Amino acid sequence: MKKLSVVVPTYNEKGNVENLVEQIGAALNGIEYEIVFIDDSKDETPQILERLSKENPHVRYEHRVGETGLATAVIRGFRIAEGDFLACMDADLQHPPAILRPMYAALLSGADFCIPSRLIPGGDDGGLNWYRKFVSGTARWMGKIALPCLRKISDPTSGLFMFRKECIANADLRPVGWKIMVEVLAMSEYKSVIEIPYAFQNRTSGESKLSSKVTMQYLEQLWKLMFRATKRGGYTVTKWTNEHTDEMVKKYIG
Repeated sequence: MKKLSVVVPTYNEKGNVENLVEQIGAALNGIEYEIVFIDDSKDETPQILERLSKENPHVRYEHRVGETGLATAVIRGFRIAEGDFLACMDADLQHPPAILRPMYAALLSGADFCIPSRLIPGGDDGGLNWYRKFVSGTARWMGKIALPCLRKISDPTSGLFMFRKECIANADLRPVGWKIMVEVLAMSEYKSVIEIPYAFQNRTSGESKLSSKVTMQYLEQLWKLMFRATKRGGYTVTKWTNEHTDEMVKKYIG
């Protein structure tokens, strides 16, 4: 069994982190793991993370001062992570922690990347309103036009993914803004991707970070990656059904 590091960037998520730790622990029962929080919060989140890190041996955190940004926080988490497999997920519980178990099974089956998708059969976007659907769809469309490496991926602008640590061993990651998976897919070395369906969840606490600044940062990121990207194609994508995903979890984890 491989050790898994779940990297979680946090910004003012005091109402979510304790529940998140509990749910990740339930999802990864029997698996060696750590949760690495990289925190830029201005509320009480770091105090809660400090307490959790003392109570739970699986929890580590780093509170950054003078530096902000989801993507740079994730990269920092990847650098200090101890796991053989690295995962990234949001702290707001819109990414259901239970999905980590089948993602882990997908990597044990031999994949380099596992990317849960809302957009393949069995997936669900959680009832996003028309504006969020429009923004999300436009971002995917623009990404696939700008970067050939994204064209085989059904949900490439999500922030939920898992991969083998060696995939980024030589990657020149210089992310801008929030779409960290776009950066990793464009700059890493990998040959196989498995997509599994998942249901996007409603936020339970806190506020969405979507803003015009986030949009402009994404456009800047795409522009820069058009010239920097090292991954142009040359990988396979396999889409699992919910039924096959359950079978693979039983086979590889039990």
